[in-house]
Amino acid sequence: MTPVHFSFTSPFILGLMGLAFHRTHLLSALLCLEGMMLSLFIALPLWTLQFESTSFSTAPMLLLAFSACEASTGLALLVATARTHGTDRLQNLNLLQC
Repeated sequence: MTPVHFSFTSPFILGLMGLAFHRTHLLSALLCLEGMMLSLFIALPLWTLQFESTSFSTAPMLLLAFSACEASTGLALLVATARTHGTDRLQNLNLLQC
């Protein structure tokens, strides 16, 4: 693995590990998701340059649009959860008590 590939796969793996193992607050989960999306956004143009293919040239912009939608939905859920439950701790959320 080249150092360039390592520098873009390690933030993705760290974000995935943070999302899997450190699930105390909703805000920390959202930050881990954004870190994963940012590493993918930076890695996609490098992969298209490496493969010398122009068919993937619009993929980073599409990923950025989905990332913005994911961030706005996550923040809306964070605000709604903070208003109804008073906190953003994931242990207090229970889907069966809606």
